[in-house]
Amino acid sequence: MSGVVYDQRQVRRARYAVAAVFTVHGAVTGSFATRVPWIQEHASVSAGQLGLALAFPALGASVAMPLAGSISHRFGARNALRGLIALWTLALILPSLAPNLLTLCLALFVYGATAGMSDVAMNALGVEVENRLSRSIMSGLHGMWSAGALVGSAAGTLAAHLGADARLHHALAAAVLTVLGVAACAWVLDLQPAEDEEPPPRFALPPKSALVIGAVGFCAVFAEGASLDWSAVYLRDRLDSSAGLAAACTTGFTFTMAIARIAGDKVVDRFGSVRTVRVGGVLAALGGLLIVVADHPAAAMAGFALMGLGIAVVVPLCFAAAGRSGANPSLAIAGVATITYTSGLVAPGAIGGLAQATSLVVSFALVTVLACGLVLFAGVLRAGDRDRPKVGAEAAAVPDPRP
Repeated sequence: MSGVVYDQRQVRRARYAVAAVFTVHGAVTGSFATRVPWIQEHASVSAGQLGLALAFPALGASVAMPLAGSISHRFGARNALRGLIALWTLALILPSLAPNLLTLCLALFVYGATAGMSDVAMNALGVEVENRLSRSIMSGLHGMWSAGALVGSAAGTLAAHLGADARLHHALAAAVLTVLGVAACAWVLDLQPAEDEEPPPRFALPPKSALVIGAVGFCAVFAEGASLDWSAVYLRDRLDSSAGLAAACTTGFTFTMAIARIAGDKVVDRFGSVRTVRVGGVLAALGGLLIVVADHPAAAMAGFALMGLGIAVVVPLCFAAAGRSGANPSLAIAGVATITYTSGLVAPGAIGGLAQATSLVVSFALVTVLACGLVLFAGVLRAGDRDRPKVGAEAAAVPDPRP
């Protein structure tokens, strides 16, 4: 990719613009998640049918994410992100309009496809800004996504409490988020393909490096999905906690992850990606061990907090490493994103199936083993480390680093 030469002020502004896009992306997810019960009732689907329908966003994302690279090549990074984020925010309207299972599955497929393509585009631009700043920002960007999800879910909770029709709620939310997302894109980097640059294939298998990096992301997202969906159940069923305390555990886990991501860039800059993930893996494994042996809710809650702290920065660092692992960053990021989306889809069901066959303790023992994988395989993220920041006149202007 090529484009104009940006000075550091413009690159910093692009950083805030990409952060705003991440926040908007997260807000869409939070807005949708809180109205799933309304959507289920409106579409007249059973719990089992809803579970089937909720697999379609991940399916749509997996199919569409490899297209993001060719879209960016054809239209340029800024225009591509502007169009894809608008499609994603507007897709929020579709699920609440579905009157039956078939239309709900189709709506969620489109919802997931637009989510995945915009996810790849904004992460690729985030990595580009990180390269030009020569310091870590990806963890903070994903922290802004978490903050957006919290804002979206808070607004959705209020709408549900007031008994608002989800069609109206999502139409208003989509309108506001579309305006915010498109406006933010005006300041992202306007990267264009070089004249002699070959367009990427529309569909292609991700490079092997992305598969290895994605395996690390798989471990982290599996732990995240298991903790989000099963932490409250674990406290209620295993430790006989009250419903309020069990819910507080999930909220605490989410809050810990968001704070750790926002603060994680300083840690990554100081210690590097590999050491950060290895230490995070140790913390996550200790948290998992504490969950497994806990005989009191406070101990289990501390374990889930450690788990969230340990895995928080892993996925952002996987995207950063993928973006620097080869000649086609969008394809590599799409590969990692596909693996992590799959992990998030598989984890809740795998934990539940294993718990039914054995116990929740055994299920979280598996999570603990996967957390140990972060320690063992963190070395594959070495590509995510950058050179030290430039100083003086050398940093006055930062040209596109790729020919």
